[in-house]
Amino acid sequence: MKIPAIYAKGDKSIWIVVLLLSLISVLAVYSSTGSLAYAKQGGDTEHYLIKHLFLVLSGLFLMYVTHLANYKMFSRLGQILLFIAIPLLAVTLVTGTSLNEGSRWLTLPIINVSFQTSDLAKLALIMYLARLLSRKQDQIKEFKQAFVPLMVPIGVVCGLILPANFSTAALLFATCLVLLFIGRVNLKYIFILVASGIIAFALFIVIAINFDLPGRIGTWKARIENFSSGESEANYQAEQSKIAIANGGLFGAGPGNSSQRNFLPQAYSDFIFAFILEEYGIMGGFVVILLYIILLYRIVAVLKYSPQTFATLLAIGCGIMLVFQALINMAVAVNLFPVTGQPLPLVSMGGTSIWFTSISIGIILCVSRFCVKEKGGEDAIA
Repeated sequence: MKIPAIYAKGDKSIWIVVLLLSLISVLAVYSSTGSLAYAKQGGDTEHYLIKHLFLVLSGLFLMYVTHLANYKMFSRLGQILLFIAIPLLAVTLVTGTSLNEGSRWLTLPIINVSFQTSDLAKLALIMYLARLLSRKQDQIKEFKQAFVPLMVPIGVVCGLILPANFSTAALLFATCLVLLFIGRVNLKYIFILVASGIIAFALFIVIAINFDLPGRIGTWKARIENFSSGESEANYQAEQSKIAIANGGLFGAGPGNSSQRNFLPQAYSDFIFAFILEEYGIMGGFVVILLYIILLYRIVAVLKYSPQTFATLLAIGCGIMLVFQALINMAVAVNLFPVTGQPLPLVSMGGTSIWFTSISIGIILCVSRFCVKEKGGEDAIA
């Protein structure tokens, strides 16, 4: 598959991985939403296909526009977005649209579009950390001058996301730790941040239980207990996911031949990997895993020629976040993790989350475009 350089710049392998995952997404979502269409759209099976196609194509457009930018603009943009995202997270926590006892969505007035403010906050925090880490390399081993300014935004953003969405807060926190390590922050300080995070989380749990605060404490507890006990009735989602995987075997039941889409909750989003394993088998699942591995490998490969520390940290932060999220989604589908609700990036059906994922990959492609220039040509990186 050859992509003309005049249209798509940057690393071509990343472009190909993105297009293949988008194609898999369209096929899987169309097949997995059949029962949903009969339940909510009167049997109009094309409804969700058209909606998802629009989101995927608009996401690719956002990715294309983003990858044409100068990566340096994301340094200042990250600072601005973080100051916007923090108040939005606070507003969402108090007055946001709730689902499963967690306020995650904020509905924009006039246009009436809902989005997860945590998606904006994740991207903004990664940009901001990349900016700070690159600017403070001369003082990076100092506690007061470098570590404290890095720790504060991490604590504020993750703390505001935590009450409604533990898995996203934990995922973002882990990504930040990797960025701090790559950015040469003293390991002693990183361990201090980990310990602080654990203590803060424990205090939050104690306060929430004793003061009967609204939130998802009960949901977290039930999911962990269900995962630990392995009881079929209490762990319904995981059990249905296992059945789907068993039905798929090595080569799968074939596109459109899933039986578990009638029983597996969120077959088109949280458990789409299990659905892919049912229709395309272990081989199909292996292809999906391989594509994410290639994505991470290509990010690391092109960053060898990164023109600046900021560019390296920005791209690796976006890449690690996406790959970590994919690993968690797939681990939940095969019952290695408790149910978390993390979608599979570029594959699961979603709303504005697809756009933020596309923008993240657009940033990676943007950096790769400058890395290619440093190496000496659009086709120089092998």
